[in-house]
Amino acid sequence: MKILVTGTAGFIGFYTAVKLLEMGHEVVGLDSINDYYDVNLKFGRLQETGIARADVTYGNLVQSSTYPAYRFVQLKLEDTAEINQLFKTEQFDAVCNLAAQAGVRYSLENPRAYIDANVVGFLNILEACRHNNVQNLSYASSSSVYGLNETMPFSTKHNVDHPVSLYAATKKSNELMAHTYAHLYGIHCTGLRFFTVYGPWGRPDMAPFIFTKAAFNGDTIKVFNHGKMKRDFTYIDDIVEGVVRVILKPCSANAEWSGAQPDPSSSSAPYKIYNIGNSDTVQLMEFIEAVEQAAGVAINKEFMPIQPGDVVATFADVSELEQDMGYRPSTPVTEGMRRTVAWYREFYGV
Repeated sequence: MKILVTGTAGFIGFYTAVKLLEMGHEVVGLDSINDYYDVNLKFGRLQETGIARADVTYGNLVQSSTYPAYRFVQLKLEDTAEINQLFKTEQFDAVCNLAAQAGVRYSLENPRAYIDANVVGFLNILEACRHNNVQNLSYASSSSVYGLNETMPFSTKHNVDHPVSLYAATKKSNELMAHTYAHLYGIHCTGLRFFTVYGPWGRPDMAPFIFTKAAFNGDTIKVFNHGKMKRDFTYIDDIVEGVVRVILKPCSANAEWSGAQPDPSSSSAPYKIYNIGNSDTVQLMEFIEAVEQAAGVAINKEFMPIQPGDVVATFADVSELEQDMGYRPSTPVTEGMRRTVAWYREFYGV
């Protein structure tokens, strides 16, 4: 297939593009390459896929020197005319939208960036799919949509109407928008709620990267909620395996769906939501110990109260992913952090 993957200078998008290319698909990658975090890391990922930094200019497709079937374009999702032209020219068989303005805490500081990229940008993707006969759309949602929900493990059958950050609210809006387009235009829309993704080439604003950096720099980390947080840390390879399986197996309408007893995770339209998590909640202090073990260094810690927008715990029910896709994530945090720390040492010359 010819597949558009957005966010390919980002963490999950980078790995997804490589996986699809190695399977023999043609991929067009797209990313805005904004400065939310270190652009050198983003260009480093692009370099790994054969896209030279010097060749990247806004709006122009660049051919990979490593993968003959890969091209990349720097674009913002909210640039309506450019997105429409890309879809019209390329005529994609499938779209995987992994681009977004990420980060819970940053959404408190710069809320408009989230509306632009995550809401306006996603509308542009939906409209472009609609007008260019793209019937297969998968997209990134987030475990943050569970918000104030305290029922564990988090199930896609649960109500998610109480987000506690604007980032979470934009991801919930994506799910609602996708359902509308599935219902009105028959686009097969599959949303993927990711749970705390980590691994080599990971985001520097995420705890696994921050902890690893602190271990080697002798910095003090802030341990929020006095270490009583719990997260379903999910290794990148496990996430990407789930993403690719969903791309290659578009969802279908649920013939048994009833408006009298509506299932939030499916519909009479071709619409589906999956959790992708390790389904093994880990105490924050236990995760820090895994980082220390991998790095061979004790990390200095400052215990702090919970931050606005944070949830105390996440824990994924992945039974539907396993049932429909024959797959469930399984990498333990000790192994995942061993690989992550090894990459960090090499990339930063520690």
